[in-house]
Amino acid sequence: MSKTYDYLVVGSGLFGATFTYLATEEGKRVLVLEKRDHQGGNVYQEKRDGISIHKYGAHIFHTSNKDVWDFVNKFTSFNNYINSPIAYYHGQVYNMPFNMNTFSKMFSVVTPAEAKKVIEDEKKEISREPENLEEQAISLVGRTIYEKLVKEYTEKQWGKSCKELPPSIIKRLPVRFTYDNNYFSDRYQGIPEHGYNSIIDKMLEKADVILNTDYLKDREKWSALAERILYTGCLDEFYGYKYGKLEYRSEIFEHEKVECENYQGNAVVNYTSHEVPYTRIIEHKHFLREDSPVSWISREYPVSFEETGEPYYPINDEKNSTLYKKYRADADAESKLIIGGRLAEYKYYDMDKTIESAMATYQRCR
Repeated sequence: MSKTYDYLVVGSGLFGATFTYLATEEGKRVLVLEKRDHQGGNVYQEKRDGISIHKYGAHIFHTSNKDVWDFVNKFTSFNNYINSPIAYYHGQVYNMPFNMNTFSKMFSVVTPAEAKKVIEDEKKEISREPENLEEQAISLVGRTIYEKLVKEYTEKQWGKSCKELPPSIIKRLPVRFTYDNNYFSDRYQGIPEHGYNSIIDKMLEKADVILNTDYLKDREKWSALAERILYTGCLDEFYGYKYGKLEYRSEIFEHEKVECENYQGNAVVNYTSHEVPYTRIIEHKHFLREDSPVSWISREYPVSFEETGEPYYPINDEKNSTLYKKYRADADAESKLIIGGRLAEYKYYDMDKTIESAMATYQRCR
């Protein structure tokens, strides 16, 4: 019996949608299955009171890859939003990433030479190869910045003491000796003026999409419909956890309408101390400078994966990396199966890298 589709794509997030678009543009027949009640994965947005809300956390597009930038601009135009988050610590506000505005306020210095001297003196505290995240961070930025802007924020994010976390989690911390608050150094950045939903909708418009459907609950039925399968979900779940479960950190997003025009004056404010239970507050209207007499904010609470069942951040320590390699070897041995995306590859992807990877995967598997 001939197959109905050339590809079955499991998951309608950015990776699956990009792959689907490339395939359908070449006349391929594609069926997309999505477990949630909406397409778009974590870039999905909702409109409330005229404000575009990033339901699963802030997504700010940035890239230095012109091919990727030209690709996304085929679907919508982008504004000129520049990400300039600030950090709140015990009543004080500091600029992020760490730059001369940060150092000037924290150390009462003015010149880069003065800031470098303070930081270099503090870094000398760690004289050996760092053995944990705390030592790694101090060796990069010194104890003052570590204590105020890294330590407690990181412990909230990962649910562990920095002394228990491996140094590999913070391989580098951006330190800029200029008065520049632009968080990203990429050439292109912004927010889609018509939202991420408009991009995903256009990517998937030539495919058949079925929502509220868990592929793994009836995989034989769905797999029989296509020549090849692109799977973008958790790989350990795909194989029934036969080697054990991969570990993730999760998030709870608490969305709230506030009866004021401007709640915090910035799109992103990080809360870096334990006295505040959430890691940051997003005020969505600042991304597109949307005009509304009210505002919508989202508080982000890092929690264990077991608490929500939603995998967000892979815990890429040695144990989990070794476990993932076993699942990956099984997947690579299956000729009909294609895997891709942050869950299937057990790695954190920025949006541009997700698109870049999906493009390369389609070219390899077409």
